[in-house]
Amino acid sequence: MTPSRLSEARTLPPLRSVRERVIQTVAFEAGGLLIAVPLYGLVFERSSFDSFILVAAVSTVLLLWLPIHNTAFDLCELRLTGRAASDRPHRLRFAHAICAELTSTLVTWPVIVFVGGHGVWVALAIDVGLSTFYVLYGYLFHLVFDRLRPVPVRADDVCRS
Repeated sequence: MTPSRLSEARTLPPLRSVRERVIQTVAFEAGGLLIAVPLYGLVFERSSFDSFILVAAVSTVLLLWLPIHNTAFDLCELRLTGRAASDRPHRLRFAHAICAELTSTLVTWPVIVFVGGHGVWVALAIDVGLSTFYVLYGYLFHLVFDRLRPVPVRADDVCRS
């Protein structure tokens, strides 16, 4: 790392640790399962087991995808604004939630087709419906998560401000 990059890295707030990112992702998906499984079963008249299998398969794919997305988004925000994710303004929280769901639709659509046994267009409609739900849920979840578990600020960061 060049001296200027090293100096820049020292002045930026930290990102969430891997441990925090895992806690965030698992909590997000667990809460989503608790809400989405019964909703899917009700709307599509599927058994609780079938609903759970489909939503759990989608959730598993997202457990792999979302940490990558969230870290990339946080890193871009940090580099562009110098702001930690927990200090994100509401308009950018909304953009974060929409971006996460748009990219999630691309990676989960095939899962809904194959695991759920739905046609391509029905699967897309289901995916869009789930995405709409998760945009709202994602906004609220991350707002609460950031309040309960803010990105820690190092003492030397506070002294420089």
